[in-house]
Amino acid sequence: MNPKNFNRLFFAPLQGAGLSHSAAAEIFNQDESRTDWHDETLWFVREKRDKAVRQIPEWEQLRELASQIKDHTLSNLDNYLSEFEKNAQANGIQVHWAADGNEHNEIILKIIREQKIQHVVKSKSMLTEECHLNEFLLQRGIDVVDTDLGERIVQFRNEPPSHIVLPAIHLKKQDVSDTFHQYLGTEKGNNDPQYLTEAARQHLRGKFIDSQLALTGVNFAIASTGGFVVCTNEGNADMGVHSAAIHIACMGIEKIIPKPEHLGVFLRLLARSATGQPITTYSSHFHQPRVGQQMHIIIVDNGRTKQLGRPDFRNSLKCIRCAACFNTCPVYRRSGGHSYHTAVAGPIGSILNPNLDMKANADLPFASTLCGSCSNVCPVKIDIHVQLYKWRQVLVAEGYTATGKKAAMKGMAFVLSRPSIYRVAGKMGRWVMRVFPFITNNKMLNPWYKQREMPEAPKQSFRDWYIKNKK
Repeated sequence: MNPKNFNRLFFAPLQGAGLSHSAAAEIFNQDESRTDWHDETLWFVREKRDKAVRQIPEWEQLRELASQIKDHTLSNLDNYLSEFEKNAQANGIQVHWAADGNEHNEIILKIIREQKIQHVVKSKSMLTEECHLNEFLLQRGIDVVDTDLGERIVQFRNEPPSHIVLPAIHLKKQDVSDTFHQYLGTEKGNNDPQYLTEAARQHLRGKFIDSQLALTGVNFAIASTGGFVVCTNEGNADMGVHSAAIHIACMGIEKIIPKPEHLGVFLRLLARSATGQPITTYSSHFHQPRVGQQMHIIIVDNGRTKQLGRPDFRNSLKCIRCAACFNTCPVYRRSGGHSYHTAVAGPIGSILNPNLDMKANADLPFASTLCGSCSNVCPVKIDIHVQLYKWRQVLVAEGYTATGKKAAMKGMAFVLSRPSIYRVAGKMGRWVMRVFPFITNNKMLNPWYKQREMPEAPKQSFRDWYIKNKK
């Protein structure tokens, strides 16, 4: 499919009409070669993660330790947040609190207007994506330049990131080449990665030099020191912060860890889980503003305390945003990140987002096979697949599932709980597949057949085979 047609077919309806996950995934799957490539590329990242993990004999102990640190911190979150605020202020950092995304955005807008800021650069921050900061500022006449390469690419294309670590993973080299030709005037058709990267470097260097305010996220905030750490592979956070007179860091309340000695545990887990690297290229520590600089940190709730109060789902707040669950998930790999219609996609997004808006995100916990691979690779041992299952129970009880789905599930429960009826249904199904293949091979009558090949109908069930062949 032509990239322009892909963009028109996929992103326009997604942004405008609020498609469900299944409907948006169906559009993504129209380009079979791109879907296959997306699947294979993310599995390659998963394999890199596995190789990196095997080099650490104590990997499981690290996971357990990280999980316990997070458990302890979440159970004492109020104390650690207060400690962090006190120490950060003592360091000369101005601390702000935001109950939701709108308050977060208004705080940033107020600082921009008070300081008469004209040029803003931003490094990757999933919290600002969650709060829709870019759109908020753009509507008020303030332009923000995303400086992470992948984020800048999707910003040019007016698309949201599709992955929290690899924001442009849904795009191929030629897509990037076409985008850079349109916005940066690069040579048409030249998709050499080194050439395109150099073009982006030259473009962004001027943005860094002109910037007056730098926005960053926060990967980890240390309560006992009042400092925080930002992890990047491109150094763009450092470039922005060191060039600008004002630094605003945006963090969710769950980013707190108690002490500096805990940081090493998470840094050893983060990069290996995310991209298979031994360590993030830049782990930048910020403790106080330099002479003449202002440093602000905005601590955001935005539904997190509500999630903390849900015993079945509080573990989701352990997430360190490595995206290992994305890269292993068979559903995410073949449906694309934008099909989740939220800032944080994938399995972890499917348990975080219903907490923010149950009705709007009721489809997401069902976008899973419940295979458990996400839980197996999670570096902080979040029981993701269990929470997906539990969210389904909540959503059904709250009435947020379609009547047809509920009726189908009741029908399946009736059949599967009665062995004699189950055996008769199996024989009828095999007979229909053999005698009337036009029924099972019809995409309207059999949605399962979409993007799949129907298997040959077996001549007998496993049970019948077993009875016949057992000794």
